[in-house]
Amino acid sequence: MIRFTAELLSVTELCTHMERSTNKDLYYTRDHEWIDFRGTVAYIGICRFKLLGFREVQQLVFNEPSGFKKRGEVIATIRYNDYQIEAHMPVDGKVVQLNEVLTSGDQNMLLHYPENNGWIAMIIPAQPYERKDLLLPQQYQMNGKSKYAK
Repeated sequence: MIRFTAELLSVTELCTHMERSTNKDLYYTRDHEWIDFRGTVAYIGICRFKLLGFREVQQLVFNEPSGFKKRGEVIATIRYNDYQIEAHMPVDGKVVQLNEVLTSGDQNMLLHYPENNGWIAMIIPAQPYERKDLLLPQQYQMNGKSKYAK
């Protein structure tokens, strides 16, 4: 288990971090996580909606950050005061890289850019073309009014 404590950076510093290109193969889970497929790899993260109530990220804990994980398995826990949320694997796969911005102390990137630069991990999906039980952006937004609010 790896633990990091939060450190607040200015908006200017946050904006200088890597910008990922436009999402073309982006999907969501019913638990407000996202996966952006990029060929044989994918980036995974948490949706803004799941982070409501957080003013800052005080602690980010990665659960055994490398290796194969099953869909639904917790890969990270995010804490702010009494709030705690878990980030789950949206699909089966191998975690190959954690977001270095988050691991270097800027966990608040999750709050400022949760659905792009605030990605949590890069994975190699076990079945890179499988989209079973994942929601397209339109499905996630349309259903958001009831169950999956965005």
